[in-house]
Amino acid sequence: MLSRLDRSPVSNWWWTIDRWFLSAFVMLMVLGIVLSFAASPAVAERIGLDSFHFATRQIIFMIPASIVMIGVSFLDARQIRRLAVILLAIMVVLMVAVLYVGVEVKGARRWISFAGLSVQPSEFLKPVVITAWLFAEHARQPDIPGNLFAMILLGLVVALLVAQPDFGQTMLTLATWGVMFFVAGMAWFWIIALGAVGITGVFAAYTLLPHVAGRIDRFLTGEGDTYQVDMAMQALLNGGWLGKGPGEGTVKRVIPDSHADFVFSVAGEEFGIVFCFLIMGIFAFILLRGLSTALKEHDDFARYAVTGLVTLLGLQSFINMGVNVQLLPAKGMTLPFISYGGSSTIAIAISMGMILALTRKRPEKRSQIHYSMERARSLAAAE
Repeated sequence: MLSRLDRSPVSNWWWTIDRWFLSAFVMLMVLGIVLSFAASPAVAERIGLDSFHFATRQIIFMIPASIVMIGVSFLDARQIRRLAVILLAIMVVLMVAVLYVGVEVKGARRWISFAGLSVQPSEFLKPVVITAWLFAEHARQPDIPGNLFAMILLGLVVALLVAQPDFGQTMLTLATWGVMFFVAGMAWFWIIALGAVGITGVFAAYTLLPHVAGRIDRFLTGEGDTYQVDMAMQALLNGGWLGKGPGEGTVKRVIPDSHADFVFSVAGEEFGIVFCFLIMGIFAFILLRGLSTALKEHDDFARYAVTGLVTLLGLQSFINMGVNVQLLPAKGMTLPFISYGGSSTIAIAISMGMILALTRKRPEKRSQIHYSMERARSLAAAE
């Protein structure tokens, strides 16, 4: 057992970490593995692979993801900022490289392969931490043009995403930045301007990108190729409240992306809507606890960063589940920690590690507790 008087890094980490957050993240990881075994065998068999090919790889992905999440959670605020800067620099270079040497799938270049590994840089290009730092520096010293730099950074990220093109990630980025603009107290002019940019972007994507127009038209009219979303809804209806039982799902055998974008529907068919509510509840808990913690935070950087990170997680999960229940147009976006995917899993692990790091109890409070306990022990020994 780790004692509160133990001053080792591991003991200090254990007694300062937010164990509610940690438990929620671990639960999502476990659910991701369980649902991978439920959803992926049918997909693997359909394309001629071993039944547990994707499930095994998902477990393999979870190992470095767990190490990364715990490792990042040991960092302090300054180290988190440095990590964010390094990640941004690397991912900007990779995003540019993707446009020239990336693998093209359905008219979009989002993946780059090297050393036998495929990486989707856009999954890591979510520098809300740097934006939080810029906002915090401007709040600390108004002479520093942090807000201006944040908007320039937003323009750079959006430009790289549009160039791929990746419409879903672009909208996710704009929505997250909008929340951060609001929390940082930026003028309503800029918040409205950001909303106008988002609306303009939707109109431009609808006008210029046939596949985006097709998805929106199918969502609004119900006509055309709506096979996957129709099957996803049918899976949820088949499952009812308590599900058909593990391995008893049938719709997963005909949904091409049942292990990835539509794993939520597989969960509904085999484990029931009650189980889906559990998944939704975990994401809602993380979002609400994150916002509540950020609201109580006195440090501007931690407040803005935690707000941005939990908002990003909440919006991404909402988009994925919204597509599964036909509340939103079809979009290839993963359900964090649950959908199959190495890039997504590692990227989410980094973000969640940052949340754990930034919500740890302040070291000065831990030192005061340690001093008080040592003082009490000294007095007891003297008596």
